Order: sequence, then structure tokens, then C-alpha cells
Amino acid sequence: MRVPSLTLAAAGAALIAPALPAPATAVPPAERVAAREGSAVRDGDATHGGGAAGVAHGEGAARGGAAAAGRGADRAGGPGRAERAARGERTRGAEDAVTAARLLARAGRCARISRGRYRTDAGRPATVPVCGTRDAVFWKADLDIDCDGRPTARCNRRTDPVFAPATAVLGSDGRRLNAETLPYIVVPAPSRRWDHRASGVRGGSVAAVVYGDRVRYAVVGDTGPRDLIGEASYATARALGIRPDPRSGGVSSGVTYIVFRDSRITAVENRAAAVAEGERLARRFLARH
Repeated sequence: MRVPSLTLAAAGAALIAPALPAPATAVPPAERVAAREGSAVRDGDATHGGGAAGVAHGEGAARGGAAAAGRGADRAGGPGRAERAARGERTRGAEDAVTAARLLARAGRCARISRGRYRTDAGRPATVPVCGTRDAVFWKADLDIDCDGRPTARCNRRTDPVFAPATAVLGSDGRRLNAETLPYIVVPAPSRRWDHRASGVRGGSVAAVVYGDRVRYAVVGDTGPRDLIGEASYATARALGIRPDPRSGGVSSGVTYIVFRDSRITAVENRAAAVAEGERLARRFLARH
């Protein structure tokens, strides 16, 4: 159950400032060209042409025929260089793909960076640590629905009993965020247990959220109570296939939040930018073991 934070204004100021520099432009990994030369086909008929001269003549003819066949296959659309290169690209694409299974495996071991553990809901035991690598911080928790921010048809005081018309982070237009349309996650307000700012996490930091076999990218858009963790916007839940109703939606476990250190989307409402940067940073997170 989500509870309203009494320290929203102070926590929001801490989350927004100081601003981080925008990350470098995403650069796709360098292409590696697959170019394997077709192996020469040798004619094993030692009697063709007679003696050693016949063998040499036969082998030369076979090599010439194989080369011509290879060129013909390329021209005819057969298994030539272009097709081999395409197969190589597909193989590398599968190896580089960001999947839920790969992200969960990477986050399978926890090097704890929080001084204590968090509760997933008020009154529950504190069981969730914040873990970290040099590229990201992450935790595994529930997902409570955050409908705070700009009032909409699905996020308002009528639909959400603890609705607050504010978010700790503002959009580039100076307005509160729209929880119904913008995927964002909530981080605990800074405390002695864990101060997200010391881990390179601010408003607009990019996150990968994993549930089941789905990976969705979001930004850090709000803060919550100092002792609770596991909350995301209406739009995040919907994208993950989780019921987004602020009264009865969410899930009690099984959600992994991975926030990439020192990342930032300047216009936090730009979903396309968050997805592009999230993909790049997730690949880097997976590549560094």
C-alpha cells in the first residue's frame, strides 16, 4: 500500500539539484564485418589428364570452377558473402539483445550499497537492500502504483485516495509529470540508510524495469518515504503488463529496478530519448561483468 510522503517538497529539491550533465550521445557498437572466403573444392580424380600433370590440371580446373560457382551464387542470390554477412549480423544481434533473462542474471548477485534494508509496504519487515555495480544500482521489490502529478482521467483524487498533484521532478515545461502517460519510477527520499545522490541517481536518471519477460525503460520521476521502496507510475505498470489501478493494482513482488549511474534525460517527458539511452546503458551494463 502506497502512503503519502510528508517530506515531498524537501525530497523533491534534493532529487532535482544539483543537475547532472547530459550523457554523451549514444553510439551504436562498431560493426564487425563477417567475410569468410569460400573454400576451394578440389577434384580428387587423380586419373584425369593422367599422372601428376593430370592431377595438377584437374585441381586447377576444380579451383577455377569453385570460384566461378561462388561468384555465380552471389549473383544469383545464393549463399554468398552478403548472405553470410547477414547471418553474422543476426547472430551478433541475438547476442547483443537486451532481454529480461540477461538483465536478471546480471543483477543476480548483490553487492549491497545501502546501510540497511527497505520495507515494501508500511508495517512489513525491512527485507530489500539496494545493490550496486560500477554502472548501476538495483533492487528487487513490489510495484505500488504512483498516480501523483498532473491530474488526468485515471490519476486524480477520485481514483487515487492518496493522490498528490505534485511530483519531485518537473518536466522541461516546468509542469508536474503525467503518471498516466510517462513511465517513471520512485526512489526513497535520501536518508542515512541510502542517499541516491551519492550513487549518481537524480531526477531524470534512466532506469530499466524488469517484470516477467518484459523490460521497459523509465526515468526517475518522484521520491517516496525514506523507509519504503518499490513504486512506479501508472504508465510503467501498464507497460509491464501489471494492473495499473491505483486502488487495487500493482504486484506484491517480482519487479527488478535497475537505475544507471550518472545518466540523465534532460527533458524527462521524452520517452523516446529514455528508451534509446536505456538500451545503450543496458548493453553496457551487460557487457561489463
